[in-house]
Amino acid sequence: MYLSIDIGGTSIKSGIIRESDIVEIVDKQEFPTNAKKVYGIGIEKKVVEIIEYYMEKYDVEGVAISTAGVVNSKTYEIVYANENIPFYVGINLSHTVRKIYNLPCIVENDVNCAAIGELHYGSGKGYSNIFCLTVGTGIGGAIIIDKNLYHGDSFTAGEIGYIKINKKDFQDIASTSFLVNHVKNITGLELNGKEIFEQALTGNVQIQQIIDTFCENLVEGIVTIFYLLNPEKIIIGGGIMEQTEYLYPIINKKIQMAMDGIFNKNIEVSFAKLGNNAGMYGAYHLLKRYLDEEKSTF
Repeated sequence: MYLSIDIGGTSIKSGIIRESDIVEIVDKQEFPTNAKKVYGIGIEKKVVEIIEYYMEKYDVEGVAISTAGVVNSKTYEIVYANENIPFYVGINLSHTVRKIYNLPCIVENDVNCAAIGELHYGSGKGYSNIFCLTVGTGIGGAIIIDKNLYHGDSFTAGEIGYIKINKKDFQDIASTSFLVNHVKNITGLELNGKEIFEQALTGNVQIQQIIDTFCENLVEGIVTIFYLLNPEKIIIGGGIMEQTEYLYPIINKKIQMAMDGIFNKNIEVSFAKLGNNAGMYGAYHLLKRYLDEEKSTF
């Protein structure tokens, strides 16, 4: 069996991947990351504790890790992390796992893992060229070409959140943070994402207009992706995108209006299916691929 771990700025999720007729996650656990208290070294210790827990119950054959931050896909070292995980740069969880447990271990960026998860087990199944867009506190992206991740020269390909739109970072005008802050600034209400859509569904016109502005901004980034990469499909994920019934018609209509006619005939956008488990599924798939490649060299 294989252990998959997903490290985020807020929480660390873990679970055993069980392979039968379908691939599923069992014995799932979730803990607060507490990154600003324990720093990168504390996360490393937590990973060791998680592995210890599962090894007492299962025959763990390998560890797959999805994590926030930029990861060197060749060495598995963290080469960049923002203030959500202080002192994370330089940490190499794969090296730690191999040294302590002598187990194979891969590490990959969380959005990249989510994209691989959706490609093989979710909304991207049956496709080869997709772009995965995650909307949360910020905005992340991942590029998949011919079913392989495209990392770029310094492992930051797909960082769509930093693209300038109207002289602002894309994530500053189209993230969940933007939506929450915009609602507060205009209405005075301190609402989370779920509460915002509850208000919209009860007929709050002011909030409906704010959501419309959010979608307008989001579509500007989506259209940019289509013109630049021409993927078969763009998959949009993140907690707020679980409001599929409300958001999809608005976003789809705005895309059709924004794109020139010759291009919008080939546009396909869907929402992620795997939710918060996408990173764990994707990390597992990358581990299996790594192990298959290792076998083929002997």
